[in-house]
Amino acid sequence: EYGVSACILGVKKDIDVAVSPATSTDEVLTKLDSLIGPVPALHSASNFLAVTLMNINATWHPTITYGQYRDWDLHTPFRKAPLFYEGVDDWTAKKLQDVSDELQQVRATLCKAYPYIDLSIVRPVCDWMKRSYAQDIVDTSSLRSMLNTNKGYQGLLHPMVPYKEGSDLLLPNFSYRYMTEDVPFGMLVNKGIAELAGVPTPTMDEILVWCQRRCNKTYLEKQPDSSYRIALESNDLQHTRCPQKFGWTDLDSFIKAYNY
Repeated sequence: EYGVSACILGVKKDIDVAVSPATSTDEVLTKLDSLIGPVPALHSASNFLAVTLMNINATWHPTITYGQYRDWDLHTPFRKAPLFYEGVDDWTAKKLQDVSDELQQVRATLCKAYPYIDLSIVRPVCDWMKRSYAQDIVDTSSLRSMLNTNKGYQGLLHPMVPYKEGSDLLLPNFSYRYMTEDVPFGMLVNKGIAELAGVPTPTMDEILVWCQRRCNKTYLEKQPDSSYRIALESNDLQHTRCPQKFGWTDLDSFIKAYNY
């Protein structure tokens, strides 16, 4: 029953938590532990920058949506909703790995420039999967197999809407949170941090450009060299959480302002 009960498909083994102010970390983790119990185990993350870059939904949801519908003609309806994680193919898994690699490059660049910042929780996606769902994954041989065989992901479908009133046919729901939250408050944030750090993100750019077209937004704009950068003059930027929305265009100022 909606709002009364829930079906728990799987439980993460470990979760990293950032608390502000950091002096309240022990108190907050103790309270959270009393609410949710011993599983998942809660671990203190040193800062919000780390948990932002390790926001797994910012990688999963836009990329898998792009992978599923990359060749769709925008018109033909579906007879049933495609499987979300179990439907990930090799092409999509490669894109997910490429996004992860770009985030690892951002991590390495930040750690080199600011060696005192602890970004140890910003893990490659395969490591994150094994740490979070070790007991639930049947096949850990590849990223695709982990997504396809994670018991915690079984049966989850792409969000859809009716093709027409009274019709059994379906269309993708690009107004669902996978696009309206995990793009402007997720992947775009990481793109913005990467841009401040001077790290190219061609895969994230490819995904974000596709997503902004599906959502009728302008988050990135093409440059003369065919790369993409945050669209600083776009009104759509005001409805995001990327650092450029708040006026940050210099990495050093950004890092120092938030005491990372």
